Amino acid sequence: MIIYLKNKHTLEVDDFRFRCSIGKNGKSKKKKEGDKKTPIGCFGIENLYYRSDRFEKPSTKLKCIKIKRNMAWCDDPFDLKNYNKLIKLEKRIKCEKLYRKDHNYDLLIPIKYNYLKPIKFKGSCIFIHLTNDYKPTLGCIGIKKKDLLIILKLINKKTKIKII
Repeated sequence: MIIYLKNKHTLEVDDFRFRCSIGKNGKSKKKKEGDKKTPIGCFGIENLYYRSDRFEKPSTKLKCIKIKRNMAWCDDPFDLKNYNKLIKLEKRIKCEKLYRKDHNYDLLIPIKYNYLKPIKFKGSCIFIHLTNDYKPTLGCIGIKKKDLLIILKLINKKTKIKII
């Protein structure tokens, strides 16, 4: 199964098309930390992370992980041990908090971009996450809750996302 991002407003999964939003500055083959671009390429996807205080466990073949208050994703390119990985929230580590007041990260799937052996400054924290208004993201893919819930029923841990 492949999820296709064909343009800045459309995700395709099987015969389904979903409206989405991407990075404010478009897509790039040469993604850099903080450039507000969505990386071009074919990538695996990680687990589904969800807020259990706002959602019941969604129906999906992905492994589901409850988001806790102390969970974050490291976006500090100088911390190569933790860069672009799930971490426990610490003041000394620059990171993206997963437990947020807004609802964008109530459901999220990390995209395995710059993932296995992260290269500093190549980019981190690229997620498929929720949006209410399709405003451009900082590089992630934003999608409405109802659409992500449909996608979750179609995909599995072998699913890839192809951003072209």
